[in-house]
Amino acid sequence: MKLTKLSTLLASAAMAVSGTIAMAADYTLTISSWAPPTHGINAMMWPKFVEMVEEATDGQVTAELKLGIAPPPAQMDLIQDGAADLSIVFHGYQPGRFVGYKLIELPGYEGSAEAASVAYWRAHEQYLGKADEHRGVKLIALHTHGPAQLHSTTPVTEMSQIAGLKVRIPGGVGGDVGTALGATGIQVPAPKVYETLASKAADGVVMPFESRKGFKLTEVAQNVYEMPGGLYRGSFAFIMNEDTFADLPEDIQKALEEKVFGEPLSRELGKIWDEIDAIGRAETEATAGNAINAASTADLEKFAAIAADVREKVIAEVAATGVDAQAAYDLIKSEMAAN
Repeated sequence: MKLTKLSTLLASAAMAVSGTIAMAADYTLTISSWAPPTHGINAMMWPKFVEMVEEATDGQVTAELKLGIAPPPAQMDLIQDGAADLSIVFHGYQPGRFVGYKLIELPGYEGSAEAASVAYWRAHEQYLGKADEHRGVKLIALHTHGPAQLHSTTPVTEMSQIAGLKVRIPGGVGGDVGTALGATGIQVPAPKVYETLASKAADGVVMPFESRKGFKLTEVAQNVYEMPGGLYRGSFAFIMNEDTFADLPEDIQKALEEKVFGEPLSRELGKIWDEIDAIGRAETEATAGNAINAASTADLEKFAAIAADVREKVIAEVAATGVDAQAAYDLIKSEMAAN
């Protein structure tokens, strides 16, 4: 680890990610991130993480952000191999590897990304962690994005119009829902969404509202079909190299565990996603030629039946890993309802 201060300037975004402590840090960690420079993950989430770490350790630990080290699906192995100290992973990019974490992606939950992220971490501590699906790295936070909606090049005003469309849908529950709706799924990482739509290789994508700005969908997918609660919620994890954490002094480890890692960081990440979703909606409403089409009452009823089928399938799938899937689902639902 270098004895340096975080000061990473992303010129293309006119944004600097910098620490809050004036003195040089004793430990500088390397963050690998795959999102675009201006995306909320890099512009807001990682800076918040650095702020929390510096505050908890009195400036002894900071981190520097590096982009483009590896594509999204490679981040888990990247951190496990020690090529970087920290990263964010999207569970849906690795089908079959993170089965238990599909529970948070289910449609039908009511509540904010902040509430979902807190409930997610609590479900992990009580149930999901027993499957040890993040073995090989240190899990330091879990969070979701906001409700995912359909963003399309042509207007979709009825759910039946989705059938037959070529739609970029990630793995996990998003893929299950897409199949149930009759869409032809195209799997490309989020950073490739803009060019996929611009080249007409897809008719639409299913992503949260923040993508209207974060991935410039207002330019290439002017239409939104909005389902209350979303078609699914995406599942993310902040992860850390185990040796990097073990090499930190015990007092610093304790400070990070008590003040940053787990529920505190998960809550802050969810809160930020609520904020960037609001920014994406505002960007849509302010951009000429863009439209948001709300699902009809009839479509709400039809989708409720689809959601119930997907939920039953996923709960059975998670239960097969040895996790009490129904109890975990009930916990998430009750925690979100309470918040």
